[in-house]
Amino acid sequence: MPVLAAGATFAALIWVYLLTGHGGYWRTDQRLPRVGGACGDGHARWPSVVAVVPARDEAAILPLTLPALLAQDYAGPFEVVLVDDGSSDGTAEVAATLAGRDRAGAAFRVVRGQQRPAGWAGKVWAMEQGVRAAGQSDYLLFIDADIALEQGTLTALVEAAALGRRDLVSQMALLRAQTAWERILVPAFVYFFAQLYPFRRVNRPGGRTVGAAGGCMLVRRQVLADASGMQRIRGALIDDVALGRLLKRPPVGARCWLGFSTDVVSRRPYPRLGELWQMVTRSAYYQLRCSPLLLAGTIVGLLWLYLLPPVAALAGLIGAAAGGGSPAWWCAGAGLAGWLVMAATYLPVLRLYRLSPLRAASLPLIALVYAVMTLDSARQHQAGRGGAWKGRVASPAVTADAAVTADAAVTADAAAGPAASSPRRAQRQGAVNDDP
Repeated sequence: MPVLAAGATFAALIWVYLLTGHGGYWRTDQRLPRVGGACGDGHARWPSVVAVVPARDEAAILPLTLPALLAQDYAGPFEVVLVDDGSSDGTAEVAATLAGRDRAGAAFRVVRGQQRPAGWAGKVWAMEQGVRAAGQSDYLLFIDADIALEQGTLTALVEAAALGRRDLVSQMALLRAQTAWERILVPAFVYFFAQLYPFRRVNRPGGRTVGAAGGCMLVRRQVLADASGMQRIRGALIDDVALGRLLKRPPVGARCWLGFSTDVVSRRPYPRLGELWQMVTRSAYYQLRCSPLLLAGTIVGLLWLYLLPPVAALAGLIGAAAGGGSPAWWCAGAGLAGWLVMAATYLPVLRLYRLSPLRAASLPLIALVYAVMTLDSARQHQAGRGGAWKGRVASPAVTADAAVTADAAVTADAAAGPAASSPRRAQRQGAVNDDP
């Protein structure tokens, strides 16, 4: 009992640190800055924007998302380029039909994806082809095919970037949370995402914390060109973080911003556990540089930080009821303290998704599920099915590049300790998070 109590006490102290000193990661108040004035005021012109939509077998989802993108009431030049990434379900034809129905909408083109060169990840190669097709636009809007924008979102993004002198503005989409499994796992995914990237630290000019949300990223085209473009991150399976790191770190030193949104909404359904499982397992092991040692450390860290507090609380209460005395009460108190602080940090995300606060107590079990997902990601990699996405498996060259891309994030994890590293490695995203 004393050993369990000591471990629970240490876990509780880490949770107090996460609550008070980890960049306020649990808060959801980082929203798109409203900048005074407008880009078109006076004699200034609205910047030109080209939206790049990588799409692979997205015929079913496009009717729910593409019309809203085409109908954005943006005052400047705006074009949508959809890159058909080897689809077999008529994605290009569906997109062209949808665009043809909205004659008053944005200009629209379909780019037929070319054969993927060795060493390129599929989505990054599609993004690169979109960049080439975009020409000399002022901004590029990288947006996933499952993302729907509320009216006015593009204008708000451009104003936040242009008037706020930001080079990368990305918003964490509001993911779908309608089915039972979505309600269990999706809010936790967003919570872990924010724990990996404390948004306030990402938004700190000159800070070392980097991160981005790949579903919606507005990038200044010239800054991307100055960074040598997508070529520098060609093998990245975690493309959004790789892009954020490329732009924010020297020699580019771009200003980046990341926040929450209820105007950027993902329409992709995850009706069964299997779809959510694939989303996480696709790249979790790559984030660990495909290292069995890092995998073992991650699993131990997750179990210690998330599962130990409730286990200690219950064991302590049972021991106290059986006459265990002070050690039992100490164990119960430390476990309950850690569990309560953990649950408190989960409440804002539950509120964002309009779910009951009672779900916060289940976070330890949800973290256990993510730990098992991470183990399965390693198993899939060993079986030669790593990075699988819509019938495509990552090539060995891409695997190597993805491991290099993740290296800096994993190194920072080791320095930050299990409290910061465990959730990070359980996700498909990663970040360098070494601000004080």
